[in-house]
Amino acid sequence: MIERHNLRRALVAALIGASLLALAPPTAATEAQEVPFEVCNYDWQQGRWHVKQLIRCAAKRWGSPGGPAKAIEVARCESGLRPRAYNPNGYAGLFQQATRYWPGRADAFGMPDRSVFNGRANIIVSVRMARSMRSWSAWAGCG
Repeated sequence: MIERHNLRRALVAALIGASLLALAPPTAATEAQEVPFEVCNYDWQQGRWHVKQLIRCAAKRWGSPGGPAKAIEVARCESGLRPRAYNPNGYAGLFQQATRYWPGRADAFGMPDRSVFNGRANIIVSVRMARSMRSWSAWAGCG
Protein backbone atom coordinates (compact mmCIF):
# COMPACT_ATOMS: atom_id res chain seq x y z
CA MET A 1 0.00 0.00 0.00
CA ILE A 2 2.85 2.41 0.82
CA GLU A 3 4.45 1.74 -2.57
CA ARG A 4 1.21 2.55 -4.39
CA HIS A 5 0.81 5.77 -2.38
CA ASN A 6 4.37 6.89 -3.24
CA LEU A 7 3.82 6.06 -6.90
CA ARG A 8 0.61 8.11 -6.95
CA ARG A 9 2.39 11.07 -5.29
CA ALA A 10 5.23 10.88 -7.81
CA LEU A 11 2.79 10.77 -10.72
CA VAL A 12 0.81 13.77 -9.43
CA ALA A 13 4.03 15.72 -8.84
CA ALA A 14 5.21 14.94 -12.39
CA LEU A 15 1.90 16.06 -13.89
CA ILE A 16 1.85 19.29 -11.90
CA GLY A 17 5.46 19.99 -12.87
CA ALA A 18 4.70 19.44 -16.56
CA SER A 19 1.70 21.75 -16.33
CA LEU A 20 3.77 24.49 -14.72
CA LEU A 21 6.46 24.14 -17.38
CA ALA A 22 3.84 24.55 -20.10
CA LEU A 23 2.70 27.82 -18.50
CA ALA A 24 6.19 29.19 -17.91
CA PRO A 25 7.23 32.21 -19.97
CA PRO A 26 9.66 31.49 -22.79
CA THR A 27 13.35 31.49 -21.93
CA ALA A 28 15.96 33.59 -23.67
CA ALA A 29 16.87 30.55 -25.76
CA THR A 30 13.33 30.17 -27.12
CA GLU A 31 12.94 33.92 -27.65
CA ALA A 32 16.01 34.05 -29.89
CA GLN A 33 14.61 31.64 -32.49
CA GLU A 34 13.97 33.49 -35.73
CA VAL A 35 10.28 33.97 -36.50
CA PRO A 36 9.40 32.14 -39.74
CA PHE A 37 8.20 34.32 -42.61
CA GLU A 38 4.86 32.48 -42.73
CA VAL A 39 3.92 33.62 -39.21
CA CYS A 40 1.74 36.74 -39.32
CA ASN A 41 2.64 37.44 -42.93
CA TYR A 42 0.47 40.47 -43.71
CA ASP A 43 1.92 43.03 -46.10
CA TRP A 44 2.24 45.96 -43.72
CA GLN A 45 3.24 48.23 -46.63
CA GLN A 46 -0.29 48.03 -48.06
CA GLY A 47 -1.79 50.38 -45.47
CA ARG A 48 -3.29 50.69 -42.01
CA TRP A 49 -5.80 47.85 -42.36
CA HIS A 50 -2.91 45.45 -43.07
CA VAL A 51 -0.85 46.93 -40.22
CA LYS A 52 -3.75 46.36 -37.81
CA GLN A 53 -4.23 42.80 -39.08
CA LEU A 54 -0.56 42.12 -38.47
CA ILE A 55 -0.76 43.55 -34.94
CA ARG A 56 -3.87 41.45 -34.23
CA CYS A 57 -2.14 38.32 -35.52
CA ALA A 58 1.04 38.91 -33.47
CA ALA A 59 -0.94 39.79 -30.33
CA LYS A 60 -2.96 36.56 -30.60
CA ARG A 61 0.08 34.44 -31.53
CA TRP A 62 2.24 35.58 -28.61
CA GLY A 63 -0.44 36.45 -26.06
CA SER A 64 0.00 40.20 -25.85
CA PRO A 65 -0.95 41.84 -22.53
CA GLY A 66 -4.41 43.33 -22.98
CA GLY A 67 -4.91 41.45 -26.23
CA PRO A 68 -4.97 42.77 -29.80
CA ALA A 69 -7.00 45.89 -28.97
CA LYS A 70 -4.40 47.08 -26.45
CA ALA A 71 -1.53 46.42 -28.87
CA ILE A 72 -3.28 48.45 -31.59
CA GLU A 73 -4.01 51.21 -29.08
CA VAL A 74 -0.32 51.45 -28.12
CA ALA A 75 0.84 51.52 -31.77
CA ARG A 76 -1.77 54.16 -32.61
CA CYS A 77 -0.63 56.29 -29.67
CA GLU A 78 3.08 55.86 -30.43
CA SER A 79 3.13 56.36 -34.19
CA GLY A 80 -0.37 56.88 -35.56
CA LEU A 81 0.05 53.37 -37.01
CA ARG A 82 2.84 54.63 -39.31
CA PRO A 83 5.68 52.10 -39.79
CA ARG A 84 8.11 54.82 -40.90
CA ALA A 85 7.43 57.14 -37.95
CA TYR A 86 10.58 58.71 -36.54
CA ASN A 87 11.24 60.78 -33.45
CA PRO A 88 14.48 62.83 -33.46
CA ASN A 89 15.10 61.70 -29.87
CA GLY A 90 16.01 58.26 -31.23
CA TYR A 91 12.74 56.34 -31.44
CA ALA A 92 11.40 54.79 -34.62
CA GLY A 93 8.77 52.62 -36.21
CA LEU A 94 5.24 51.62 -35.29
CA PHE A 95 5.95 51.11 -31.59
CA GLN A 96 8.68 53.80 -31.42
CA GLN A 97 11.48 51.43 -30.46
CA ALA A 98 14.69 53.03 -29.15
CA THR A 99 17.02 52.85 -32.16
CA ARG A 100 20.12 52.28 -30.01
CA TYR A 101 18.57 49.13 -28.49
CA TRP A 102 16.84 47.89 -31.62
CA PRO A 103 19.57 45.54 -32.97
CA GLY A 104 19.76 43.63 -29.68
CA ARG A 105 15.99 43.50 -29.29
CA ALA A 106 15.50 42.37 -32.87
CA ASP A 107 18.01 39.56 -32.30
CA ALA A 108 16.52 38.58 -28.94
CA PHE A 109 12.94 38.45 -30.21
CA GLY A 110 13.45 36.58 -33.45
CA MET A 111 13.85 39.30 -36.08
CA PRO A 112 17.64 39.56 -36.58
CA ASP A 113 18.99 42.00 -39.13
CA ARG A 114 15.59 43.64 -39.70
CA SER A 115 15.22 47.41 -39.78
CA VAL A 116 13.32 49.20 -37.04
CA PHE A 117 11.24 50.61 -39.92
CA ASN A 118 10.20 47.12 -41.04
CA GLY A 119 6.60 47.10 -39.83
CA ARG A 120 6.37 43.34 -39.34
CA ALA A 121 9.64 43.21 -37.38
CA ASN A 122 8.71 46.20 -35.21
CA ILE A 123 5.33 44.67 -34.39
CA ILE A 124 6.61 41.20 -33.59
CA VAL A 125 9.51 42.46 -31.47
CA SER A 126 7.27 44.91 -29.59
CA VAL A 127 4.50 42.39 -28.91
CA ARG A 128 7.00 39.76 -27.77
CA MET A 129 8.76 42.35 -25.59
CA ALA A 130 5.47 43.35 -23.97
CA ARG A 131 4.63 39.71 -23.38
CA SER A 132 8.00 39.02 -21.75
CA MET A 133 7.45 42.02 -19.43
CA ARG A 134 3.78 41.07 -18.95
CA SER A 135 2.75 44.68 -19.68
CA TRP A 136 3.12 47.61 -22.04
CA SER A 137 4.85 49.63 -19.28
CA ALA A 138 7.95 50.29 -21.43
CA TRP A 139 5.70 52.44 -23.64
CA ALA A 140 5.26 54.94 -20.82
CA GLY A 141 2.85 57.46 -22.29
CA CYS A 142 0.87 54.88 -24.23
CA GLY A 143 1.11 51.64 -22.26
